[in-house]
Amino acid sequence: MAERLHLRAPPPPRADGRFAPSPTGPLHLGNLRTALLAWLLARAAGARFLVRIEDLDVGRVRAEQGAGQLADLAALGIDWDGPVERQSEHTARYAEALDELRGAGLVYECWCTRAEIREAASAPHGPQPGGAYPGTCRELSAAERRARAASGRPPALRIRAAAAGITFTDRIHGPVHGVVDDFVVRRNDGAFAYNLATAVDDAAQGIGEVVRGDDLLDSTPRQLWLLERLGRRAPAYAHVPLLYGPDGARLAKRHGAVILAERMALGESAGEVRAALAASIGLARPGEVPTPAALVERVRALTNLELQL
Repeated sequence: MAERLHLRAPPPPRADGRFAPSPTGPLHLGNLRTALLAWLLARAAGARFLVRIEDLDVGRVRAEQGAGQLADLAALGIDWDGPVERQSEHTARYAEALDELRGAGLVYECWCTRAEIREAASAPHGPQPGGAYPGTCRELSAAERRARAASGRPPALRIRAAAAGITFTDRIHGPVHGVVDDFVVRRNDGAFAYNLATAVDDAAQGIGEVVRGDDLLDSTPRQLWLLERLGRRAPAYAHVPLLYGPDGARLAKRHGAVILAERMALGESAGEVRAALAASIGLARPGEVPTPAALVERVRALTNLELQL
């Protein structure tokens, strides 16, 4: 059941927005609704809207999926400013940020496996809050580090966060407080981790407002912690409730036609799909097919933006 939520107005002073999908599969209707809302909020504020492909997970990335995602956005009338950025083209940017953190003494090597972390979390001293990393490798002696390095297992790099508390105001969820654990910034396969790459990219691209699914709300304190330590300006955030199927579970393939191509195969036009997404957030009436420009004007006209999410 949808609920009426206030998206806190006015927009942030810097309203440049973005959509940053990972090209691991087609965008489903929930992804497309988030993209549409992010685009509408940026365009209604007269701001830029950027698209960034987050393609660092080379084991799961498929180039054809990225092309298909861009085609779906364009079909819905979602345009963007400048070229599409790909994270794989900006690894030097992340390496520079990592060097800054390392120079400040905020990075350490970690040889723990996932199984070891799970075992530590269930030890008698009690689990860590939110399943956070228990700090096993944080205070190793020099001899212990040499022994782990000699094992041949490459280490991941973790942040020394000291359980820092971060509080921010989300434009949908209101005040949010999180405790930052010693999270990974570079995996043991050498790939830069999501939180580092995303935070650095948002700052480098001048993003003023991040609109994304609320499944990523818990990661935001980590990104804000990074931006503060790196001396970068943080964006505002609006974490959008996810779409769910009739069984109450997150929207997935088992719920039927949940991607644009499948909806169009059933006889719907891209405009009708856009209209249905707009209706789901209270910006269109059932059966109405407003243009993208008309939707932007409707958002712009709302002085106290209330959306059905």
